[in-house]
Amino acid sequence: MNRILFEKTGMAKYISHLDLMRTMQRALIRAGFEIKHTQGFNPHPHMVFALPLPVGCESVCEIMDFELIGEKSDKEIVDGLNNSLPEGIRVLDAYTAERKLKELSLVEMEITYIYDREIGEAEADKLRELFSGQELIVNKKTKKGYADINILEMIDKIEISVYNKDEIKIGTVIAAQNPSLNPLLITAAVQNYAPEVYPDQVSYMRKAVFDNNKDIFK
Repeated sequence: MNRILFEKTGMAKYISHLDLMRTMQRALIRAGFEIKHTQGFNPHPHMVFALPLPVGCESVCEIMDFELIGEKSDKEIVDGLNNSLPEGIRVLDAYTAERKLKELSLVEMEITYIYDREIGEAEADKLRELFSGQELIVNKKTKKGYADINILEMIDKIEISVYNKDEIKIGTVIAAQNPSLNPLLITAAVQNYAPEVYPDQVSYMRKAVFDNNKDIFK
C-alpha cells in the first residue's frame, strides 16, 4: 500500500472532502499512474484518507493511502503528483504504509483568533478559564441527529497565548478518532460561553498527527 503525506493550504482549504478525492484521483491519472480498483458491479479506486479535513481548515499533515498497478519509486510518486495537483495541494513525502490508519489517535491544531480591536492577556485569561474546567457542553451533529457532548473530554492539551495586539493563538491536541473532535466546536464553545472574546476571524491549521503513545504517526 502506498502512502503520501501532503498539505492542503491557501484557497485549497475550501475544497470539500469529496472534491479532494476526485482531485487526487484525477492527479494520479494525469501523472500516468494506474490505480487499483475494487471488484464488483460498481468498482471504485483503492484510496483512503486518514482523517477528512473540515472545509475551511488548512493542514500540513494530511495522509492518503492508495494502491498502484506497477512499481513506482517514492520520488516518482511525489514528483508526478506535484506536477498534476492544483495550487495549495502539495505532496511532502511518499512511502510504503506500514501502520494501520486506525492507530492514528490525536491531532495537533493551531487555531488563530483575529480581532478587529486591540486585545491582550485579559481576553486570553477568559479563554484559559473557559477551557480549564471539567465540563464544556457543545451541541454536535451526529449520524442520528444532534447530541450534547463534553468537548473537554476530547482535548488532551490546550495552550492559549496572545500573539500580537489583535491575535490569540490556541495550540491544542485533540482526539482524532472514536470519538473525534471537530476543532470548529472549540470556537462554538467560545461563542456560546464567552461571547465577549468571540473572534472576528478564525483560521485553523492541522499541524501533526500522533498515535496513542503521542509519537508522530506515519
